[in-house]
Amino acid sequence: MPADNFSWFFVLGRFLLGGAFVYAGLRNLTNIPLSSILAGRGVPLPRFALLLGIALQVVCGVLVVIGSWAVIGAAGLILFLVLATYLFHNFWDHHGYDRVSRINGVISNTALAGAFLLVIAVS
Repeated sequence: MPADNFSWFFVLGRFLLGGAFVYAGLRNLTNIPLSSILAGRGVPLPRFALLLGIALQVVCGVLVVIGSWAVIGAAGLILFLVLATYLFHNFWDHHGYDRVSRINGVISNTALAGAFLLVIAVS
């Protein structure tokens, strides 16, 4: 593959990957009831923790999109994914279809973390 195509694919990939987190973070601003889920999981200061998570999604997503400090952005989003997976995809507490749905969330977040590791590797 010519180097030109690689760089365009890489820029497009960063835009899609980081942009998804920017969008999700902005969408979560309207979903403040998520803090009740955090409270139920025993997270101290759940509203603050939610707003911190949203800020992490948006800021780190922007860093990945623009390519400046993409390594820091990717590392921040890996941290976000690890915490979000533990807090929101706790399949071990569920059964049946709900368990399957949460396992799918774990698999998706694992794949996204892998994509961010690739961003780190080539940045």
